[in-house]
Amino acid sequence: MQASVGDRLLVHGRIVGQHDRTAEVIEVLGPNGSPPYRVRFEDGHETVMSPGPDTVVRSFPAAEAQD
Repeated sequence: MQASVGDRLLVHGRIVGQHDRTAEVIEVLGPNGSPPYRVRFEDGHETVMSPGPDTVVRSFPAAEAQD
């Protein structure tokens, strides 16, 4: 998995009734875009995470990120 600052991580719910969560990558701590990442969730909570197989990276082109 590789991500850049500004990318979104979509974390799928792993049990019935648990909703998907989205987090913005605010800092890449690993080499060459690899985990761990410092992320900020929609509710403002920040944490360092190494995403598992239930997570998808959503990259945004530079033009969209500036809007």
